[in-house]
Amino acid sequence: MTDGAASLVVSEKLSKNEESSHERGARADLAKIYRAAIDAVDPARLVARALDGAIDGTVPQLIDNAPRVFLLAIGKASAAMALEIERRIGASIVDALAVVPQTDAAIRSGANPGSRIRFVAGAHPLPDESSMAAARAVLGMLRTIAADDLLIVALSGGASAMCTMPPPNIALEDKIAIVQGLLRAGASIRELNVVRKHLSALKGGRIIGLSNGARVLGLILSDVPGNELATIGSGLTAADWSTFGDAIAVLKRRALWGRAPESVRDYLERAAAGEVAETLKSDDPACERVINVIIGDNGLALEGAEQAAAGLGYHVHRWKELQGEADDVGRKLAEHLRGITDERICVIAGGEPVVTVRGGGRGGRAQQCALAMSIELAKVARDRRIAALFAGTDGIDGPTDSAGAFASPAAVERGKRGGASADVSLARNDAYNFFRTTGDLFLTGPSGTNVSDVFIGLVNY
Repeated sequence: MTDGAASLVVSEKLSKNEESSHERGARADLAKIYRAAIDAVDPARLVARALDGAIDGTVPQLIDNAPRVFLLAIGKASAAMALEIERRIGASIVDALAVVPQTDAAIRSGANPGSRIRFVAGAHPLPDESSMAAARAVLGMLRTIAADDLLIVALSGGASAMCTMPPPNIALEDKIAIVQGLLRAGASIRELNVVRKHLSALKGGRIIGLSNGARVLGLILSDVPGNELATIGSGLTAADWSTFGDAIAVLKRRALWGRAPESVRDYLERAAAGEVAETLKSDDPACERVINVIIGDNGLALEGAEQAAAGLGYHVHRWKELQGEADDVGRKLAEHLRGITDERICVIAGGEPVVTVRGGGRGGRAQQCALAMSIELAKVARDRRIAALFAGTDGIDGPTDSAGAFASPAAVERGKRGGASADVSLARNDAYNFFRTTGDLFLTGPSGTNVSDVFIGLVNY
């Protein structure tokens, strides 16, 4: 090898090492910004603000005036919310039940020996027998509440699956089949929960009717775009605008009605004909006993991310809400980042894309977005310094152990070197295995909170 050729090889290696160093720095920044988003929606801190009256001034008075307080916490953030509520007003609590993710159950069981909180596990994203057991525990506690009492419902994302009680004559397996079908068909969270609450003995505000006339205070960490109370946790403590007819319409629109179990079709048809009582409506007098307070949401997480990005020296741009098919979201954001020419820009967005599953691979909506973006960046911005992160704020993306994935123009080539095709992986909905090959998975473990997904993109980092 000539001296010139040797110098060229060394130069190429240095260039690759320099690129790798820059990308590592960008990933460190992305992780810091993500962590700031999570910290901004820390459930314990948000509950404390609510109990102090900082969000709604009537909350402390409502608690002080109650002779007895019952606590029900359901969702991915339920452990932290329940423990903070007990820490603040434990002397007033007669009974407390927290339905936590299965990953939390072993940790929380036996914790705080003097605690009144009973921790039970529930499954997510699909319910199972533990979700039914959790619902039975909820119904058992509700039977002990009296009209003068206060029921605090600490609600967070994941509650719909974690606490499940289908109507009589509908087997749990039949409800699971419907939920699984909707998830695979790319149904929005609004569509999904319209069906869930019309196949439930608890959701759609029914928990209010089961509370024996007690006052109800909902402290709600929203994982739903627009913070629609009737959709968060399938509206456990809220009036419902939708009907049994709407549930049937969702199943037909998503081409699931003809394939739905006979028990589900029969029940919904009879219910739509008036043979089953509707979910709670806004003109029901029971609604006067309820106060719902949104204590945190995706917007609050994005504010935390923006502050962190600015602190790292980036000029921050807020993009529109993440919605629609994950493939489209990833491609559109790639085009948006490609069009930015300013120095050190951080683009931030939040929301909840959907995936219409057509393959048998493994992944989640955040990973699917990241893969679609990486493919597009490799086409239109191969030589640009762009790095991005799509991730769920709960630390879990779909049925995987990853919060999401990093996207970059170099990911496609890394996949090729590892024997993985980006295009094939995208078509198979197998983003997890692709990014496991490239080393681009974002692994954080469960965060203990949940306000939907965040996107963070860095340009000219």
